This record gives sequence, C-alpha cells and structure tokens, in this order.
Amino acid sequence: MSKKAFVKSYGCQMNAYDAARMADVLAEQGFSATDDVAEADVVVLNTCHIREKAAEKVYSELGRLRVLKAARRAAGHDTRIVVAGCVAQAEGPEIFARAPTVDVVVGPQSYHRLPELLARSHETRARDTDFPVEDKFDHLPARRTAGISAFLTVQEGCDKFCAFCVVPYTRGAEVSRSVAAVVAEAGTLAAGGVREIGLVGQNVNAYHGLGPDGRPASLADLIRAVARVPGIARIRYTTSHPNDMGDDLIAAHAEVPALMPCLHLPVQSGSDRVLAAMNRRHTGDAYRRIIERVRSSRPDIALSSDFIVGFPGETDAEFDATMRLVADIGFEAAYSFKYSPRPGTPAAERTDAVPAAVMDARLQALQGLLDAQRHAYQRAAVGQVVAVLVEKAGRRPGQVAGKTPHLLAVQFDAPMSRIGQVVPVRIVEAGTNSLFGEAIGTAVAA
Repeated sequence: MSKKAFVKSYGCQMNAYDAARMADVLAEQGFSATDDVAEADVVVLNTCHIREKAAEKVYSELGRLRVLKAARRAAGHDTRIVVAGCVAQAEGPEIFARAPTVDVVVGPQSYHRLPELLARSHETRARDTDFPVEDKFDHLPARRTAGISAFLTVQEGCDKFCAFCVVPYTRGAEVSRSVAAVVAEAGTLAAGGVREIGLVGQNVNAYHGLGPDGRPASLADLIRAVARVPGIARIRYTTSHPNDMGDDLIAAHAEVPALMPCLHLPVQSGSDRVLAAMNRRHTGDAYRRIIERVRSSRPDIALSSDFIVGFPGETDAEFDATMRLVADIGFEAAYSFKYSPRPGTPAAERTDAVPAAVMDARLQALQGLLDAQRHAYQRAAVGQVVAVLVEKAGRRPGQVAGKTPHLLAVQFDAPMSRIGQVVPVRIVEAGTNSLFGEAIGTAVAA
C-alpha cells in the first residue's frame, strides 16, 4: 500500500507555495497526496503566525489530530504529525510542550530537510528551525504542481521591521532568488500546463536577485524575463511595500502585456502618526502619490490593500484618517484586521491598547466601506466583455470558473475543454463574491 501525505496550509500565498513544495519533497519519498487526513501517514500543518487566531487554529487542529493519531495507532497505522511554517519557527519548543502528538517541527527555511526529520522522528521528536547557510531551493525536487495558476516564490524575508510584524523574525532577512532560477521554475510550470504565475515574496517588490549580467535585477526586470517564458499568459505579484514601488515597476504595468492590472499594496493606516508608530516609513499622502503614479501608468488598475485597526494608541481622529484614505482611493478588495499583539514585536510591549469594543466598532465601519467599494466595483463589470482565464469546473454541471485580468472570479457555461484557455465573456450578473457571464466567442491567446 502506498504511503499518503496530507498537507494543509494556513495564511499567505508564500505558505501555499511552501505547502506545494513540501508535497513535492514527500512525493519524491514515495508519498502520494491525499485530501483525506484520516488516511494520511504524514500530516503536515504549514502554519501562519501573522494573526493570533491563526496560531490558535493550529493548536485546535492538533487537538483533533491527537485523537486521529491514536485511532490510527489502534488500527495498526503509524502517523507522523509535522508542524511547519512560521508558528513552527517562532514557537518550536512551545509546540512540543503544548502538543505531545507532534513528531516534527520545521521552520520555513528548512523544509527541504523534511525526509531526514521524519526519519529521526521515529527515535525522538525532531526540530529544525535554523536559518541554514545553504539555499533550500537548491535542494528541492522539480515542481510537480498541476493546474492553470501557480505561485512561485522569488523573494523571502523582510528588512522593514514593522512594529506589529513577526516576519523578520520567522522568515529572516531579505533574500532573492536569481532570475535564472525563477525563469527555470517558471518554464517547468509552463511545461506542466500553468498559464498564470503569481510571483510571491514577503516584500516582493524589494526583489534584488542576480540577473543574467551578474548584477542585481529589479522585480520589473524579473517580470519581463518571466513574460518571455513560452506558455505564460499572465503574471501577478504580491505582497509589496509602498517604499519599494520603483519607477520601472510602475512602468512595467503599462509596458508588459502579461503583467495583470492588479496591485496589492498594503498601507495599514491613513494616519501619519500611527504609520510612524508602526515603523512603516511612509505617510498617507506619500501612499496617495504612489497610487497617482500607478494610475497614471495603468488607469484601469485594480487596487487592494491591508489595514490594521486599533493599533495601540490609535485615536478616533486617526481612525477617521484611515476612512478618508479609503474613500479617497477606492479599492477593489482589501484585508482588514483588528490589531493583535505578536510576542517579540515592539508593538507588543506597548501599554496603550485600544479597547476591544472600540476595535470591533472600527473594524465594522471600515469593512462596511470596503465592502461597498468592492460591490460597486463588481457591479460596474456588468455589461462589460472581459478576458477570463478558465481555471476549473464551476459550481454547477456544465459551468466553468476563472479570473479576469483584474482578479474577479467569473462563472459561465462552457465545456471543460475550455480550462486553460482565455475566453471572452460578457458579464451579465454580479453576485456576492463572483460574477456570472456568457461566453461570446472563441478563446484568445492571452
């Protein structure tokens, strides 16, 4: 009987990429992927440490896995439980203390060592949360990822040290893969049928990997190189920092047809004092000017962002500044959260916490405004003809689903043979989270 591995990922797109690569590592050891955790010989939880609740979800999941592991043991089956990712990096010893069922703890820079750690775990619990000197990408097997759209990590770590963020401590300093390595992986993905690549990094627009000429390349240089890979129709990138939006990257949005008209650019707050306390090193007006430059280059660009409400010391007037910024700019989508302290970050030491009820009210008001903007953006698509990259079967029989260049989800009636094609679709209805349309012609090249 073949061995089976269940890999579950929490959090960001980089975690999704890492989870896929861990599945690749396990596949090379003879493990086939399964969606049924009850039949898995290895269970990997690839964790996120950005939000407090995200970490607690992991411990809740481990409680359920303890019961499953005991049941499988009683039936004569061995089960190895692995906690990977940023919670593993930050709380390795605590995980072992709180969850005796865990066999392996491995950080995001060391998961290429997973087979060795699993082998050791039969003798003693194994942990590797080092920042190794060698590049893990040099030790990973070839990509096995299937599908039409795939993430590709190009940059890891962050040097910004925002006061609320654990990434510099769990992912380390900024490092970038070479252009050649990224292009080679993109080529492998394209050969496997991938049409859209999402270039991801903790601070992806700080990319500075080695270029073909031996000098550091920018993200714009990398995008242009990936755009030349045969079979790649669409390119996206996330997540960016406002201070790294260079002129060449902004220009690429106008000059590279494969680069989709989307930009996720976290601002976090509209208050200059709060931004300074967060160590963001930009102001609300500086952010507005960046958006003006981007829209000048690509007028139809869809914007998304991140917001934190209730950062320690935030006043009503400072929250109002965030609401004004949102109203001024307009976002197609956004992620918004109540501040939660992360141990080891400067903000966690502050004593001027915003009351929970105040944070709740502010988040509700902000999300109300953001949702109104999102729904207005979706309604404005009705009647338009958009190019949809078909990714999968739709919700109903005879229906397929895909994304527009502006990352709007679309469902429409078409045969499964359309998967992987870019199809012109007239939007006829805007639902809560998806658009509905009708195909009006044959597939197009991009």
